Amino acid sequence: MIPIVTLAGGEKIPALGQGTWHLGEAPAKAAAEAAVLRTGIERGLSLIDTAEMYAAGGAERVVAEAIAGQRDKVFIVSKVSPQNASSKGMEKSCAASLQRLRTDHIDLYLLHWPGRYPIAETIGAFERLREAGKIRYWGVSNFDTGGMEEIAATESGGNCATNQVLYHPDQRGIEFDLMPWCRERHMPIMAYSPLGQAGRLLRSAALTAVGRRHNATPAQIAIAWSLRDGATISIPKAASAAHLEENAATADIKLTDQDLTEIDAAHRPPRTKKSLEML
Repeated sequence: MIPIVTLAGGEKIPALGQGTWHLGEAPAKAAAEAAVLRTGIERGLSLIDTAEMYAAGGAERVVAEAIAGQRDKVFIVSKVSPQNASSKGMEKSCAASLQRLRTDHIDLYLLHWPGRYPIAETIGAFERLREAGKIRYWGVSNFDTGGMEEIAATESGGNCATNQVLYHPDQRGIEFDLMPWCRERHMPIMAYSPLGQAGRLLRSAALTAVGRRHNATPAQIAIAWSLRDGATISIPKAASAAHLEENAATADIKLTDQDLTEIDAAHRPPRTKKSLEML
């Protein structure tokens, strides 16, 4: 069964979802990509993360195809680019995303990373979109602890539902201060790229050894690791139906204390504060 996480607003959503970065870049592959997303929805991975910048809106169009006829079954996350995060720009970007997604609302709308517009202006735009029913929740992505403190200091900052950040065993800097900050406020983290980049993490001897005990691949162990605390949402992308099934099966993997100790020994938690890592 797919684990669940509770948003800061109280709604329960799948902790294991589907990423869409790089989807929609090749029109000839769009139908196959949508089919994989539909398979994921069938397997309970009904949270789908996308963004206006992914393939210049192409990923949102793939999502629209995947959710056609079953909008009520999915929780859609999309992101506004920081150059569009002004009061007027947000309204325009949200309208364009809704059109590409072929829906009347986005469940969770994120600021993709900090930009030049004052965060209070962006939050004000989020709140107006929420009041108009265009979005249900809002949050941010790639914000460090200082940025989150700035959000919290605004009038509506307490409505921030999540922070989506880079997080996997090789990049654990958020554990020093950002993750504890979010945990204290009952705000789940969304982990993007939970499998790392370029396959390096999947060659980890520790993940391989733990995987053998669970009859699982290193990739499955990496995803299970990201889900281990019950307060993190993990959004791996699947390139095929077989890959999707492998991702979905991680929901049944329960890592032991021994497993976690071995992973910590090979992929050490941070001992000092680090600059926020991002892609």
